[in-house]
Amino acid sequence: MNQAEIRRPSIGMALVPILIALAVFIIGIGVLKYQAELMLIFAGAIFAVFAVFHGHSWEKILVVMGDKIKKALPAILILFSIGLLIGTWMISGTIPFFVYYGLEIINPSYLYVMAFIVTAIVSTCVGTSWGSAGTIGVALMSIAQTMDLSLAVTAGAVVSGAYFGDKLSPLSDTTNMSSLAAGSNLYEHIRHMLYTSIPSSVIAIIVFYFVGLKIDSNPAQLTNVEEMLSGIGQLFNLNVVVLIPAVIVIAGSLMKKSPLIVLFVSALSAMAIALFFQNASVSNLFTAAVEGFHVDMLAAAIPGLDAGIISEDMQGLLNRGGLYSMYGATFFVFCAFFFASALEVSQALNVILEKMITYLKSVGSVIFASLLTGFAVINCTSNALVTYFLVQDIYGDVYKKKNLHPVNLSRSMEDSVTITEALMPWTVSGVFMATTLGVGNFEFLPWAIFNLGGIIFSALYGFLAPYTGGFGIRTNEPEAETGNTSSKTAI
Repeated sequence: MNQAEIRRPSIGMALVPILIALAVFIIGIGVLKYQAELMLIFAGAIFAVFAVFHGHSWEKILVVMGDKIKKALPAILILFSIGLLIGTWMISGTIPFFVYYGLEIINPSYLYVMAFIVTAIVSTCVGTSWGSAGTIGVALMSIAQTMDLSLAVTAGAVVSGAYFGDKLSPLSDTTNMSSLAAGSNLYEHIRHMLYTSIPSSVIAIIVFYFVGLKIDSNPAQLTNVEEMLSGIGQLFNLNVVVLIPAVIVIAGSLMKKSPLIVLFVSALSAMAIALFFQNASVSNLFTAAVEGFHVDMLAAAIPGLDAGIISEDMQGLLNRGGLYSMYGATFFVFCAFFFASALEVSQALNVILEKMITYLKSVGSVIFASLLTGFAVINCTSNALVTYFLVQDIYGDVYKKKNLHPVNLSRSMEDSVTITEALMPWTVSGVFMATTLGVGNFEFLPWAIFNLGGIIFSALYGFLAPYTGGFGIRTNEPEAETGNTSSKTAI
């Protein structure tokens, strides 16, 4: 079939597969709880049929899918590396160290707010939501599980904190790429994001603080904590050496080294520590790295260990990680890219977005439309980089015509793309967070307060600009003498 036979769909035709796909996701995944992988394949098949009906070939969809997988290969490898890291950090005692002293230090009433603050600090230092959630986030989830606290609230706090740094850290790839795509200066971009990040963070802290105050410690809960402390203390040799793998990750991130290399070196150091400090055999090391850690690996090597400490709760807490733990998430990525490729080739979304732009008149409507577009595209593609440049292509000139500085567009990208991707169970980041933290996306979504706040405050600043003197909105103002442009916060 040649190029001349390819037909561009009409608005009415384009709406058909999009509405069907939305129904598949909302009803199939959200209501009926069907496997998201199958729903993605089904929705992708709908767009594939639609694309073929309009003259595109099945081979083109496969080519586009291959390109997406090629570009996403580093992220897929990082996904496996996090599984490797969790398994090795478990057997080395790194995560148990954080769990042990977290249980001793953290008051249950303050766990939720501390989960947000600590994860936010770590993610800002390392510049990655995945890295912070997969390390300190896992430890915090283990603490919450031991204290019999809400895993949904804890996961929401961890996700909120993880994306605080992913959004604001100059080390974050999404922070750099969104500013690059929009044509804004990196540090101006970060400063402008404070308008939405600060109120979102304040609200998150207040909510997590007051929700935590409602926690009532009971004797059974305290007994469980004591038993867990005793078990971890007997099973692991907890000393400062076990912190070396964590230090490597933080130092490597600050030095801007390759994440894959940093994670691999950290895992190797964890294996060495486990070999010399935790009585682990070489066989145990490789098993923990590939299949995941199991407490029996260390318990069998400790003479006179009380078998009673190896409770089901302790196994549920510590038995995790390994490359195999990420196989399901990786398969999901392939399903997501099949859907995204069929959607892209069908041109259905592009047709609707291009038509929508013609109705944008006010600053508020432009910003709100770009937020909705970013949210919709990231949920359809699971590729932030592609989404950033697509949003720029669609809205770049519209923002200029409204005299809006590029930092407004780059902030809209972050608030609608970067920090919302983890909320849906059919996106790559969503799968990672749910798999790593062990909590479903729709369970922690209401508690991912920072992530929800960004898109809300961005939209509010746009709609309220005529009444607030443009607070939170930066405009360009031409200088007649120099021909340059200066910026001010006004509308």
